[in-house]
Amino acid sequence: MFTSKKQFKKNFTKLLEEKFGKSLAESSNLELYQTLGTLIRKKVSKQWIATNKYYQEHKEKQVYYFSMEFLLGRLLESNLLNSGVLQLCKESLEELGIDLENLFEEEHDAGLGNGGLGRLAACFLDSLASLELPGHGCGIRYKYGLFQQKMINGHQVELPDYWLKEDYVWEVRRPDKAVNVRFGGKVDVTYENDKLNFHHHSYETVVAVPYDVPIIGYHNHTVNTLRLFNAETNMSNFMNDQVQQTDYYSYLDYKRSVEQISEFLYPDDSYFEGKLLRLKQQYFLVSAGLQSIIRTYKDKYKLPLAQLPDKIAIQINDTHPSLVVPELMRILLDDEGLGWDDAWEITTKTVAYTNHTTLSEALEKWPIDIVQSLLPRIYMIIEEMNERFCQLIYFNHPDMRDKIDRLAIISYGQVHMAHLAIAGSFSVNGVAKIHTEILKNKEMKDFHTIFPEKFNNKTNGITHRRWLMTIADVIRS
Repeated sequence: MFTSKKQFKKNFTKLLEEKFGKSLAESSNLELYQTLGTLIRKKVSKQWIATNKYYQEHKEKQVYYFSMEFLLGRLLESNLLNSGVLQLCKESLEELGIDLENLFEEEHDAGLGNGGLGRLAACFLDSLASLELPGHGCGIRYKYGLFQQKMINGHQVELPDYWLKEDYVWEVRRPDKAVNVRFGGKVDVTYENDKLNFHHHSYETVVAVPYDVPIIGYHNHTVNTLRLFNAETNMSNFMNDQVQQTDYYSYLDYKRSVEQISEFLYPDDSYFEGKLLRLKQQYFLVSAGLQSIIRTYKDKYKLPLAQLPDKIAIQINDTHPSLVVPELMRILLDDEGLGWDDAWEITTKTVAYTNHTTLSEALEKWPIDIVQSLLPRIYMIIEEMNERFCQLIYFNHPDMRDKIDRLAIISYGQVHMAHLAIAGSFSVNGVAKIHTEILKNKEMKDFHTIFPEKFNNKTNGITHRRWLMTIADVIRS
């Protein structure tokens, strides 16, 4: 798109005029930032297409990183750096009378994460692309992210951080890739042709629309994808399945209940509605992500589902996406018609789990009644998983029979998400050597006894390339 300052300046001013109908002199720094960001995204679009085409044509094994958080930060500077055009753009803009640093300040931090969990996820994506590895992210496109803290009349208050109030120049909406996610309803069980059949009906449908963000590798041609799902309504489904066409206020209630799924990161779960919303978010992410992955696998790879573990790996970041395990089972059992043993073998060879805490009391768990009412089919699958897991302990580890209640996936009225993730994955990793040793020898000692081959360490770090590359100018000066 541009390889010289002359070409860049021509493309930049042309896009500015097309996008905003303004000259350089009339444009604000925000408009200049949006023009530059759009120009860079367009520049890498061919590489983005070529990367995906290469993966599909060569049937490369791809990893999908599921996380409730992706703390990306501001992408303009890192994307300019990784694309190899930072200096060219800086000098070209200077010749146009524009300070690039001022444009960096116009970018709003993406409200997709708030701490180490999200920063780790973002660093993994950056490293995967820079190492030319086929790895992508799956997350939620939060409208507000976290709250902004401000002082008003001497009091600290929290206000919504509407980071999407301006166009997010890095994302591309993909309505043709949307999938439906089901909540609630009932499940009818019938026995036909020597097998059980499960019919899920009377559910609420939420449309998961993906927004793709390019993840640009450092000085190479690899551009991977962070796919963020937005929760939207399906008007026709609502009118046909829920209410009379005249029931306008019921539709508004439905619309509001759907949209709040992708509004805030970590809504307050100290009350029932908050717990319900968090569980909705978690299932929304895993169901949308898995449906998207399986559809691409079938359409592009055209291989038997038995080969799924050879071509797809799913890494879950902490326990929040643990419902990946029963949801993948649901897709394989109900949508694809596989038997339990085949579906379980595929699932446990595809999913891997990263643990982030050494405190057993901090591990996530959900009341049975919430899971059962919100996700009836998923709960049935978890029940069967729990029964088989408890039998495995009873028959294969008789000396641990008195610990079954403590190790079960479902116990004491709760669904234990870490136990679910351990039972349904091929790998369980800690994030530092000492952390992993604590898991193996203390907090998850009994699980390590049952599955010693699953536990391993992956020391986490950060990508510091942007800091090292940009600080060099400061040091020289």
